[in-house]
Amino acid sequence: MKPLLLFTSVAILTSFCFDRKKTWTGIRKGIKMFLGILPDLLMVLVFAAVFLAITPETVIVHFLGRDSGAAGFAGAAILGSVALVPGFIAFPLAAVLHRSGVSLDVIAVFITTLMMVGIITLPVEKQYFGWKVALYRNGLSFVGAIIVGLVMGLFL
Repeated sequence: MKPLLLFTSVAILTSFCFDRKKTWTGIRKGIKMFLGILPDLLMVLVFAAVFLAITPETVIVHFLGRDSGAAGFAGAAILGSVALVPGFIAFPLAAVLHRSGVSLDVIAVFITTLMMVGIITLPVEKQYFGWKVALYRNGLSFVGAIIVGLVMGLFL
């Protein structure tokens, strides 16, 4: 975290040296964007925290753990496909799941489907690309996520 803060500080100072007005405009836009996503971020964090607090660790491990087999893969793939969680929430959630005993291959399937497959966003995608392309993209992404999980299972 410290290297990122240092890099950001140096970048802002460098930007100030070249154009103070643009730098302040950029900072204001960044703050506005952050405040725009903050309610969604907090909602997802609260939801994830409540879910993890009320769901016993043994239940999570039973359904997604090392001994869950194909059912764990399928559950993670389906859950990841329908969940609408941004990456900056998904990766910390994955760390919590891993500490709870969920295997890395199942987490890989979950994260990959979460990032690449969008069942909830399919109608929006259809508007831009049409049903055929939207379904092909999501289907191939789903198959790709399963392959990623299987490969992860082979190496880890």
